[in-house]
Amino acid sequence: MVDFCQIYNMDFSFLYITAKNREEAGKIGKILVAERLVACVNIIDGMESIYWWENKIQEERETVLIAKTSKTRVPAVIEKVKSVHSYQVPCIIELPILSGNPDYLRWIGEETVS
Repeated sequence: MVDFCQIYNMDFSFLYITAKNREEAGKIGKILVAERLVACVNIIDGMESIYWWENKIQEERETVLIAKTSKTRVPAVIEKVKSVHSYQVPCIIELPILSGNPDYLRWIGEETVS
């Protein structure tokens, strides 16, 4: 398999973002796609989170957003999410996409061109 990332010298990222509920996740996802910061957002509702916050264990239901974008767009995505998110410290984690379907990676690149 030909590695699209190497041929076109583009790096892609998979962003894991959590939101307080489906409504907030949808709002964030639509903003990111409309502003061409990401090519696609998947929303997974009903996640259970257990975490340490304000000196105690918290348990909440949250919604996960998975966004696919070009590496160059990640800083702008982080800033945009922080500006519209309800959390003081939103979870926004970047994971590199090392390889994948070349046609899909090409599409991500085309949709997130600066």
